[in-house]
Amino acid sequence: MRAVLAWKETIRDQCIYDLAFKPDGSQLIIAAGLRVLVYDVADGTIIQPLKGHKDTVYCVAYAKDGKRFASGSADKSIIIWTSKLEGILRYTHNDSIQCVAYNPVTHQLASCSSGDFGLWSPDFALIGKDKTLTYDPCCVSYFSKGEYIVLGGSDKQASLYTKDGVRLATIGEQSTWVWTCRVKPDSNFVVLGCQDGTIACYQLIFSTVHGLYKDRYAYRDSMTDVIVQHLITEQKVRIKCRELVKKIAIYRNRLAIQLPERIVIYELYSDDSSDMHYRIKERICRKFECNLLVACSQHIILCQEKRLQSLSFTSVKEKEWVMESLIRYIKVIGGSPGREGLLVGLKNGAILKIFVDNPFPITLLKLSTSVRCLDMSASRSKLAVVDEHNTLLVYDIVSKELLFQEPNANSVAWNTQCEDMLCFSGNGYLNIKASNFPVHQQKMQGFMVGYNGSKIFCLHVYCNVIRGGSAPMYQYLERKMYKEAYQIACLGVTDSDWRDLATDALEGLDFDTAKKAFIRIRDLRYLELINSIEERKKRGESDNELFLADVYAYQGKFHEAAQLYKRSGHQHRALSMYTDLRQFEYAKDFVGATDPKSSRILMTKQADWARSSKEPRAAAEMYLSAGEHLKAIDLIGEHGWEDMLIDIARKLDKAERELLAKCALHFKRLKHHGYASETYSKMGDLQALVQLHVETCHWEEAFSLVEKHPQFKNHVFVPYAQWLAEHDRFEEAQKAFHKAGRQNEAVKVLEQLTHNAVVENRFNDAGYYYWMLSMQCMDIARDQRDEMLKKFERFQHLAELYHVYRSIQRYTDEPFSSHMPETLFNICRFLLNNLAKDVPPGISKVNTLYALAKQSRRLGAYKLARYSYEKLQELHVPSRFQDSVELGSLNIRSKPFHDSEGMMCYRCSTNNPLLNSQGSVCINCRQPFIYSASSYEVLPLVQFYLEEGVGDEEAVSLIDLEVPPADRRDAQLQTLRMNEGLDDAEEDPFTAKMSFEQGGSTFVPVKVGRPALRSMSRRDVLIKRWPRPLNWEYFRSLLPDVSITMCPTCFKMFHSEDYELLVLQHNCCPYCRRPIDEQN
Repeated sequence: MRAVLAWKETIRDQCIYDLAFKPDGSQLIIAAGLRVLVYDVADGTIIQPLKGHKDTVYCVAYAKDGKRFASGSADKSIIIWTSKLEGILRYTHNDSIQCVAYNPVTHQLASCSSGDFGLWSPDFALIGKDKTLTYDPCCVSYFSKGEYIVLGGSDKQASLYTKDGVRLATIGEQSTWVWTCRVKPDSNFVVLGCQDGTIACYQLIFSTVHGLYKDRYAYRDSMTDVIVQHLITEQKVRIKCRELVKKIAIYRNRLAIQLPERIVIYELYSDDSSDMHYRIKERICRKFECNLLVACSQHIILCQEKRLQSLSFTSVKEKEWVMESLIRYIKVIGGSPGREGLLVGLKNGAILKIFVDNPFPITLLKLSTSVRCLDMSASRSKLAVVDEHNTLLVYDIVSKELLFQEPNANSVAWNTQCEDMLCFSGNGYLNIKASNFPVHQQKMQGFMVGYNGSKIFCLHVYCNVIRGGSAPMYQYLERKMYKEAYQIACLGVTDSDWRDLATDALEGLDFDTAKKAFIRIRDLRYLELINSIEERKKRGESDNELFLADVYAYQGKFHEAAQLYKRSGHQHRALSMYTDLRQFEYAKDFVGATDPKSSRILMTKQADWARSSKEPRAAAEMYLSAGEHLKAIDLIGEHGWEDMLIDIARKLDKAERELLAKCALHFKRLKHHGYASETYSKMGDLQALVQLHVETCHWEEAFSLVEKHPQFKNHVFVPYAQWLAEHDRFEEAQKAFHKAGRQNEAVKVLEQLTHNAVVENRFNDAGYYYWMLSMQCMDIARDQRDEMLKKFERFQHLAELYHVYRSIQRYTDEPFSSHMPETLFNICRFLLNNLAKDVPPGISKVNTLYALAKQSRRLGAYKLARYSYEKLQELHVPSRFQDSVELGSLNIRSKPFHDSEGMMCYRCSTNNPLLNSQGSVCINCRQPFIYSASSYEVLPLVQFYLEEGVGDEEAVSLIDLEVPPADRRDAQLQTLRMNEGLDDAEEDPFTAKMSFEQGGSTFVPVKVGRPALRSMSRRDVLIKRWPRPLNWEYFRSLLPDVSITMCPTCFKMFHSEDYELLVLQHNCCPYCRRPIDEQN
């Protein structure tokens, strides 16, 4: 080995008294003269000299965290420096500083002067200062964990202090000053260096000072504190004594602590078993020397070699016992307060029982060897002793008989709650013995100090809790002693142990014990099983094999359960068990091939399982195999497998109507109309087939079916009409209702349509719907004649009014009109002549008068125009017409007060006024005028009636006699052509019939007989062939050269040229909208 010099520095005329490294090794702190020098360790260059001391610096020390260091000087001060080499604080002592040291854990600073020492916290708060010393301290050193301080000096010894500065003991006395001391890292070894050259190494052995009573354990901590721990709840409380704790004794609510100069007795605040708050009860301020300390409720027991002393809490010695041999063991075994019993073991083997209020000891047993440990059972009937040969001996106290013995024991304790259980430790094992069962062993470090219930208290550095109730319980279970095992379990075992006990008791048919055990672990499933078995036993069942089979089934031992079910004659339970578990293969093996009924049931259950486990296709096939067609159909239908479903439907017999109906229902839901139709056809269910077509809106198929089977007419046309109405096809809906014979619905639809048309100002549609209403009323009139005929006439009237008002509304509301002035003039006059009474909703009399005034003025009918303006003045005129009406009223007064021409009656040739208050009739003969339904000019037609005795058929045949066959017209379209009339009108019988009595106030109709009919030409006669109950109406043209056409549906008459033009425009009748190619 060789040493290589890294660097060297000489400080002239200065002694180096101390040095310290920074924890990271980067800097070196040196005490040299009046300065503190800081060097760079790498190259030996000085970083910075620190000045602050006024005298020689004797010591330096660096904190372990590297944040600060301290220097002590003969100037009686300590300076704290930061790692940035800045002084931040100065401490002072009463004498020169000899040594300093930092606590490696808490970073507290310990400083020693020639006559005292102090402790300083890292935040510079004073912990302890000027603790007077009787010697000059020369060295100070911390233990690695910072819990103790070693101090040496001129007193020729090293002393041990706590980190708070409390002196504990002398480590070693020497013959000269102790100049240095150091603690071996992470150990209890202390090395001292003395003035005479002596080096001494000491090992500090810290003995365990503790006490135990049931579940409370008290032990010494940091030599000056006492910690009381509740071993069950793990609560802890620390009692700071600030002196060396020498002995501890605990009993019930009492705690005794022996300090160097006194004994302090504590008591609990309350009697609560979990209370951990202690308070001082008494202080015995005397110094005692004793080997053992025992606390009772009212006494302190001191043991010193052969002598026992009983002291009251007030330091009065009440009793004293002197034994014949050294006392090796003493224990309080309980008793009433002030009369507790003590169990004492002597070195000569004697075992005594002493009561604190009795001066005379009682000898229980005499052994040949020394006693090491002993304990008495809870009933005071058995005694366990560990002798000096580590042999456990258990005696019966009454008979003194040795019950059993076990080797390798160093401590023993009886269970405080169970008479027959004890435990002992030795050779690294914990041994538990219950009754006369073999000893149960388990590894353990330390030694056992107590046994309470299922908890064993073992001491190894600290007191630990070991559960020891399980092993004895299993020993009882092996012998099927369930009740005894339950008692052991009640001391405290784990949930798994409780479950094992419950399971074993259940299999042993001890239902009472099993029930209590399952209650402990709250297993409701097994509790329900036990309750059901108990109920069955109450009803008289006594088959234990059946009960055991149920137990095995609950436990999952299914094969064993099946065998027991079979043996007890309940094979069906085994089958249900296997199927519920989905173990179908086992179920098949159990059933065999001899029972087809059970096989089908099994197959059905297997299909149920496959369905629930989301394997529907396999489930459906299983249902079919098991003959459960209905379930199979439902399952297939749910998943929409129409190919499988139609295969089933085609294979089924038509007599299986329920299954076929179910198939058809699923086809309908899946919207497979063809498959559903095929299925219903196979069933022969025509009504369901009709309903199918209706629901799927396949109307063509439905209509074709109705043609073959008229009895289903209502089943088709009513839904069809409703469907049309929902799709805004109201006219078709009305016709469909009509076909279905639902006249009321047809009328309601038309009424609603009409109302909507009027509200929306669609007057052309309103006229059309009123005409349809009238025709509907005419159909109903066959059953309700009078009422419906009145409605027919009213609706016909309204239809014509709304039809003509459409032209007026377009004229007033739209900028352009397609009508000629003459047409508008005629329409306005017609409308006003027919509005003599009530005005229908939607029709504006103002608009009508306004249009009439405008057209009258244009056509030279100034009188009528003035009349119209005057009438408008009486009505509420809209603002948009106001100016025009006022201006027209003024202008018309400049015109002559007469009309250009009137309106001639074709019957009596009377010239009628343009407006007639009596309506559309002649003022002379009262003959109603016949208007063209397009231009509303008066047609040269006169209506005539048949005389009595002449029927319609006869009348038509008489009229047709004069009509040559070549000139016959299509019966569907009656047309009057321009032709020569009769050569001599006076010879015409019809003209004679038109005569009437002048001046009459009533209308005299034209009636003709057979001669007159025979004289008429078919070309001159128009017939309205109304259906029953209406009568036919006959009209004779007086001007054959005027061509007139009548619609065969609505019987409205037109000038032929106007009609042909309108038909070309609309491809239908302008009034009833009958298509031109439609047959009547």
